[in-house]
Amino acid sequence: MEELRFALYGYGKVAELHAKALASLPGTARLVSVIGRDKDKREAFAARWGVSARASAEEAANRDRAEAVLVTTPHPLHAAHSMESSAAGLHVLVEKPMALSVADCDAMIAASDSAGRALGVVSQRRWYPAVRRIREALDTGRLGAPALGQVVMLGWRDEAYYRSDPWRGSWTGEGGGVLVNQAPHQLDLLSWFMGPVVEVSAYWANLNHPYIEVEDTAVAILRFPGGALGSILVSNSQKPGIYAKVHVHGSNGASAGVQTDGGAMFIAGRSGVLEPPVNDLWTVPGEEGKLPLWKAEDEAFFKTVDATWWFFARQVEDFATAVREGRPPSVTGRDGREAVRLIEGIFESGRAGRPVRPRP
Repeated sequence: MEELRFALYGYGKVAELHAKALASLPGTARLVSVIGRDKDKREAFAARWGVSARASAEEAANRDRAEAVLVTTPHPLHAAHSMESSAAGLHVLVEKPMALSVADCDAMIAASDSAGRALGVVSQRRWYPAVRRIREALDTGRLGAPALGQVVMLGWRDEAYYRSDPWRGSWTGEGGGVLVNQAPHQLDLLSWFMGPVVEVSAYWANLNHPYIEVEDTAVAILRFPGGALGSILVSNSQKPGIYAKVHVHGSNGASAGVQTDGGAMFIAGRSGVLEPPVNDLWTVPGEEGKLPLWKAEDEAFFKTVDATWWFFARQVEDFATAVREGRPPSVTGRDGREAVRLIEGIFESGRAGRPVRPRP
């Protein structure tokens, strides 16, 4: 397969991890340029990685023959930079959250469709072995139909974290707090397991971060198609961070779950992954004894990889292969839109003080 030539839009901490992921995929993907508005920063990044520095997606496409772009800029810029890249003829893989509104997601999807280019959303935790086991159990009917889904994410972010970048912690700069920055991973998994949310009743607040404008905590009750229910508790107010978990309970009474994060939560570009994701709940009939075996297997595997970027590489590999094969990537723009629908519904319900039905 011919290598897919990538540009990185952005030069921050997450861009560094994606550069490592791309460097690990010779023969499949290749980083050729970095795009950004700040000339000094883009040139410094380009020098570190031996690639070109460009001011626009069009320059990367025309001068470096880039074919795809990884958008890693701050959340409020995802829509503009993705649509700019689609207009330049590039396939787009955009970091989470896809955008800050469903309307922006729809505009991004329309732009990629109009250009005849692929659009994917970074959701690398779908490649965790423990997550794959749950998806496979759902696909094979071993849980029955999904009946109840739960997300609990109890983490911590300190003042230094929010001061580390000027865009963090404000409505105009970040567009939200824990919901748009830390929780999208777990909310994406919940949507993947349960389907599109139908109704949301939620509250959100800033409990103990007086130096930021946005929410550090949110709770929600959800209704899914067919009458399935769900609950969400996400917070950055537990010091130190405790864990993040996604659990699914099926119509046949069986349950499956994954602890995606443990201990002091991973912070991209600033910390390592301290604890591997593991299945922490599994009551599928005849499989109850597998948890210790899987835990040992996953812990051993995680000692062999750098989990800060290895799963990025798995998704980039899938995206590049999908482009070359002419098929949709495993996580499409429409998939990424579902997490944004859920986040938008939580914000809307909290502001309105009543249940809401997120836009279709």
